[in-house]
Amino acid sequence: MDTRHESDRLDPNTPLLNLDGHATHDNYEGRPIHSESKYSGSRFIWALTFSAGLSGLLFGYDTGVISSTLVSIDTDLSNRDLTTLDKSLITSCTSLFALIASPLAGILADKFGRRKVIFVADALFALGAFVQAISNEVWGMIAGRSIVGLAIGGASLVTPLYISELAPSNMRGRLVTILSLFITGGQVVAYVVGWLFSSMHGGWRWIVGLGILPAIFQLIILTALPETPRWLAQAGFESNAIVVLGKVYHGHPDSDYIAKQVLREIQQEVAEEWLVHPDRSPEASQQWIRSILQRTRDLFHIGGNRRALIIAMMLQGSQQLCGFNSLMYFSGLIFSFLSFSSPTLTSLSVAITNFLFTLLAFAYIDRIGRRRILLFSLPIMTISLIACALAFSCVSSDLSSYPQTPAGSSDTATDDPTLPITILLCLTVYTASYAFGLGNVPWQQSELFPLRVRSLGSAFATATNWASNFIVGLTFLPMMELLSPGWTFGTYAVVCAVSWFGVWAIYPEMSGLGLEEVKKLLANDWGVKESLMRTRNNA
Repeated sequence: MDTRHESDRLDPNTPLLNLDGHATHDNYEGRPIHSESKYSGSRFIWALTFSAGLSGLLFGYDTGVISSTLVSIDTDLSNRDLTTLDKSLITSCTSLFALIASPLAGILADKFGRRKVIFVADALFALGAFVQAISNEVWGMIAGRSIVGLAIGGASLVTPLYISELAPSNMRGRLVTILSLFITGGQVVAYVVGWLFSSMHGGWRWIVGLGILPAIFQLIILTALPETPRWLAQAGFESNAIVVLGKVYHGHPDSDYIAKQVLREIQQEVAEEWLVHPDRSPEASQQWIRSILQRTRDLFHIGGNRRALIIAMMLQGSQQLCGFNSLMYFSGLIFSFLSFSSPTLTSLSVAITNFLFTLLAFAYIDRIGRRRILLFSLPIMTISLIACALAFSCVSSDLSSYPQTPAGSSDTATDDPTLPITILLCLTVYTASYAFGLGNVPWQQSELFPLRVRSLGSAFATATNWASNFIVGLTFLPMMELLSPGWTFGTYAVVCAVSWFGVWAIYPEMSGLGLEEVKKLLANDWGVKESLMRTRNNA
């Protein structure tokens, strides 16, 4: 929201600001300027990223915790065993309400700021965990999971946006990947907690209820976190923006110069947007709905924005429709069906693989590049899923009784003891390649959009993620029963193969580009050839 009078609008020739917020005409000509590309970040930006990343821990914990919860509830809800429909609704309602929340969070993030939306998400995380823990009916559990879904929808949109807008361009991939590390770490914690409490009567209440603790912890930390300089500059608070940028680049030999250059780029983008929409008077800026509709039109009608949206939605849809979260939600049931003696502990091995390869992505995403990582990892995912489908074709496809079959019982799904191990290995390789590529790259979506439509574009892309997640959560068990496990995983393999062609055709390399530079890359076409040439020249 722009709070300035028309006479206060920025002109591209507006003087830069000192770190104290006063205008300056400092001249850096004649002296060497150290490049931002070799900057390793200040303590401030690392601490800020880890603090904001706690939203990812909550996100991961609340998505991972449902696997062990479903195999531990027994008859504690509504005094009966959970049906397939119960499990599908309990699982998919989280994604449905995340889908509802993410576009709304994008609108609120533009009006009130990124930090305040994260604050609301934390409050919803705590409330949802509490409602789940005290539930005695299936519908009470669904209500608690729905509240958590609202929190996840807001956090999954705003937190990567928050980190992306604060991060130096050469570190943006790694810093946003830290969020994925927290997500996968939260899933590991969820499986460990599930394993520890799964044998306790009513232990599932502790499993879901412990999600309150990190939510309260981040609520306290948020009081010390700043707003992003890009939102501050857009809202008219340039003096605050330059102070935050000064902290971000603190320790760089030319921190003052680089902070002011970044602010100048932001100011110029805001000024250019005003030139495109000169009718945005102070009175009009208060017409919130009109502003939203105008930004939506800009998102779909301007070619560069539309291309950015198509790329972001393609990646987010692929991330979920490849079926990975079926493992997060139902791995306990899958490994119970395969007669592993401890399904929750077996699921933990998958979660740890996810975390370790996300850590590998953190180390290499800015070196290898987003596009190349996807082009290498998607074929491995495809092959792993095909192998898994073939192995499952040798396993009994009658899943009507497996949720009630005790793990490790003599009533096994197959007489061949090597098949469950083969399926576990295939799923582990699939998880590793997913974590290295598709699990991380789509969350770099904020870098695709110009400032004016960044929040709204990210909201549409995140909504695509949760719509696809909802489809997977709702259909996985019915597909396993109706189509067979082999055809289910074969379907996910087809999605991975199609996604590879989509990445190859339209996804340019974004590594090392400033947020304001990406706008130029997508202005006239998909920018794939130009980005590859730029990458080769910088190699």
